[in-house]
Amino acid sequence: MVGLGGSVNEGLFGILFLLITDTLEFWAGPLYHLFVLVNHGGAPTALAGTVNRAGMSCQVGVDLEQLDESGVTPPDAVVLDMSSLAYSDARRMVEQCRGRKLPVLAAVPRETITDYDPSLNPDEMLVGHVSEGELTARVEQAMFRVSGPAGPTLLRVGELSIDQERYEVTVAGRRVALTYKEFQLLVLMASNPGRVYTREALLSQIWGYDYLGGTRTVDVHIRRLRSKVESPGRSFVETIWNVGYRFRAPA
Repeated sequence: MVGLGGSVNEGLFGILFLLITDTLEFWAGPLYHLFVLVNHGGAPTALAGTVNRAGMSCQVGVDLEQLDESGVTPPDAVVLDMSSLAYSDARRMVEQCRGRKLPVLAAVPRETITDYDPSLNPDEMLVGHVSEGELTARVEQAMFRVSGPAGPTLLRVGELSIDQERYEVTVAGRRVALTYKEFQLLVLMASNPGRVYTREALLSQIWGYDYLGGTRTVDVHIRRLRSKVESPGRSFVETIWNVGYRFRAPA
């Protein structure tokens, strides 16, 4: 009897956890992942704190080649910590970022700004302590300088319409309310129709490499997504048994 009660309680706790998580996800905004380059192993505490408060994440490294290592999350932009980097090293890193088509920002301490060398020529600069809003704006500006306007903000597949700018989804003209993770899953797969995603790939791309949950989370969110956008005769997400999922336009 105790075991049964424990199972029931665990089941109720799991449902409550998913409901709370989905509520938080709905209000969450898109995150950027930054790769911060330093010349030592320690994390730039002040910058890392601002990154976290801005709703972003970051990894710290000493060389761009670390991005090629297994398990390293591809960054949206690179930040050079000029409080520790020599200009000769920083220039080399800027050129490497250009070759990889990665936006690069230089974080320059305010007390050394008079010694700043403009030949470094990053895409954007962060001078001294910056607010969360300024950090976000400058990261987005650097991304725009490198990539230009983002890809199409409106995706249409049959009767399915996805407005990435307004975070709105409609099916046959009917608006569908999705949690943020469900929206992310739909955009990712709809942007790459026919591509098969393993559960592990979806987990790492949507939840991140450091997510502690299992692939069961992916199945739960896919099931909920299907219940909201699909109906008899209208199917978008296809299960590839023992592998994962793929998006396909309805026939």
